[in-house]
Amino acid sequence: MDYNQHLRFELVDRSFLNIVKRDIAKLAENYGHSETEIGKINIIVAEMASNLLKHTPSGGEILVKPLAKENQITGIEILSLDNGPGMSHPQQMLEDGVSTHGSSGEGLGAIKRLSDEFDLYSTKESGTVLLTRLYKKNYKPKISQRSKFQISAVMVAKPGETVCGDGWMKIEQNDCCCLLIVDGLGHGENAHQATKEAIAAFQNQVCASPAHGLRQIHADITRTRGGVMNLAVINPAENAFTYCGIGNIAGRLISAEGSKSIISYNGIVGHNIPNTLHDHHLPWNNSYVFVLHSDGLKSRWELARHPDLLKHDPSVIAAVLYKEGTRKTDDTLVIVGKTRS
Repeated sequence: MDYNQHLRFELVDRSFLNIVKRDIAKLAENYGHSETEIGKINIIVAEMASNLLKHTPSGGEILVKPLAKENQITGIEILSLDNGPGMSHPQQMLEDGVSTHGSSGEGLGAIKRLSDEFDLYSTKESGTVLLTRLYKKNYKPKISQRSKFQISAVMVAKPGETVCGDGWMKIEQNDCCCLLIVDGLGHGENAHQATKEAIAAFQNQVCASPAHGLRQIHADITRTRGGVMNLAVINPAENAFTYCGIGNIAGRLISAEGSKSIISYNGIVGHNIPNTLHDHHLPWNNSYVFVLHSDGLKSRWELARHPDLLKHDPSVIAAVLYKEGTRKTDDTLVIVGKTRS
């Protein structure tokens, strides 16, 4: 199981409701949640689905993935996405009895109360993204144990595929964060295998030079289909974001002053890469945010259309970009990171 992959549940109309609820409950059971926790998850999914069906003519989608630490499942993440009319005052909608649809207005408040972690982003222009995380008993992370880096992603397989050819991994070493983003060539099982082997090669490295790291991965995956990649190292102590990319992994580093594009060399790791590779250096501070994505996301996204979005959880930021820009003809990976405030 790839713990980073979201499973996608499309909710086109009310006839899908019971199937979606049943399938997500089964996932929660497979993740090892207790009956009590599954009961909470059932309520959350029912409220999310109800909101999607009430507020959007074509429904929406729910994304689900396990939360994991050290290869052990610790909980579940659920995202609800719609392109409906949105809310002018989303925080007010969390109060019981407040509704934009003439209902009792208890749904969002109930979801928040049942969640261990909760976030909501909604505007009249772009619809709504709702995030909830529930941890298994005794697994809720303590504040003192949290990473200084807040990095999350939305990763969804091409429709019709069961595995995703995109992938990512982060390793924290010596107060730095090392990050690999991979798009295995094509999609399906062969792309997934190439990505798995690239990530395995990355795990065996000491994070230093991204260019050197990609060379090592290239040598290790020559028997696979190969893929395009970006390897980045964030070093807050040196205010540095250092990276090297090969192929069409795109991205931007965003600050209050504007954004800088993250560029790549031509090539396919595992098949043909440039003879000369250099690290690229960008400044980094604790207010910056990075976005990296595979070509399953259209490249012409614009955060300026989403006021205050960067204040939200990285999973919500990634979900907004995915919701508006996924091509749905390929695997899609959108990864967002910042320093935890």
